[in-house]
Amino acid sequence: MHLFADHLHDEYGTWPLGYIPYGGADYGEIAAVARAVGNGNDDAFHAAWTAAAERLAAQAEQALAKGHEDSARGLMLRASCFHAASYHPLYGEPVDPRLMESFRRQSQLLARALALGPTPAVPLRIPFEGTTLPGYLLPAEGRASERRPLMILTNGYDGTLTDMYFASAVAATRRGYHCLVFDGPGQGGALYEQGLRLRPDWETVVRAVVDHALGFDIVDARRIALSGWSLGGYLSARAASGEPRLAACICDPGLSSVAAGFRKAAIQLGVPSELASRLGELPAQWLKKVEQTIAVDRKLRWSVTQRNYWVHGVDNLGDYLKQVEHYTLDGRVEAIRCPVLVTVAEGDSLGHTAVEFFEALSSPKQLLRFTAEEGAGSHCEMHNRSLVNQRVLDWLDEQLVEG
Repeated sequence: MHLFADHLHDEYGTWPLGYIPYGGADYGEIAAVARAVGNGNDDAFHAAWTAAAERLAAQAEQALAKGHEDSARGLMLRASCFHAASYHPLYGEPVDPRLMESFRRQSQLLARALALGPTPAVPLRIPFEGTTLPGYLLPAEGRASERRPLMILTNGYDGTLTDMYFASAVAATRRGYHCLVFDGPGQGGALYEQGLRLRPDWETVVRAVVDHALGFDIVDARRIALSGWSLGGYLSARAASGEPRLAACICDPGLSSVAAGFRKAAIQLGVPSELASRLGELPAQWLKKVEQTIAVDRKLRWSVTQRNYWVHGVDNLGDYLKQVEHYTLDGRVEAIRCPVLVTVAEGDSLGHTAVEFFEALSSPKQLLRFTAEEGAGSHCEMHNRSLVNQRVLDWLDEQLVEG
């Protein structure tokens, strides 16, 4: 059953369903946006979400003017969520000005909301290679001044700070964890505002994040965990292979190679396996065949030519494939020493290397499977984030028991 008529709209328009338990939306609001979009195009999708977001923002201002700070905070958070949902179909270079306008409005509302309430967040600018990365330190609920374990969250290709907040951070702070969310190169504000492109050596990025986090007295240096979702399942594992200060790592899903999925698809298109094993060297005639397949598939066209080219800073398939060959854990899995939790949802195509990655780990490890029967069989268990959060945090509690 789909809420949105267009499949791409439905994939990204239903992300907020997973945020309902954490204050990101309610079902009726999402369904109302879907009705407003109807059979409309990407412009209609963006316009419907934007209208709903600004309606919520106006209600927030009214609540704040009457002294209802809690209501205003909740409404601003929902408005930020709705702006974040609005612009996925607009991805790509040259960057659509509507995307930038929505992202800036989303960021403004998130910042205002997180500054309200009994435990306001700490906005961060994390020093990194001559620039800074944006983020927030979110204190544990009711324990803001205590030295507590820290959960660092890392995104994938197209999530934002707002998405990480609702998908994981709210649950973590309720459980008693301080939580740090940030945009690394190729993600959110680091890409949109600063033009920083994605890079495979995420241990370099996370090293800077851990360095910065240790400047806060409330962070227990012995109990720092890193959790990555979507492409972050690769990024978190890569970081754990080169950042020894991590006490635990969560990969949702486990992902040992970005190129592996392209290899499989290339072979299905008839590319000889020996050529598919070296995607960065794929001959022109095979590149053309793959490009033709991508061009006629709306989701592939969006994922590869709109999103991935932008994130990686390339403008053609050959250069993109050369880059993704570097996103691999080959020769690095054995360097992971901390306990690792690997998830795999039965309908998540990105999790096809999860079991292989899990079996290659020599550190303490656990594999969690999620199913459609539980309502958690899709990518990153998006329609049942409360279930994945419960199981992940239970595991993390066991790893970070204070000795």
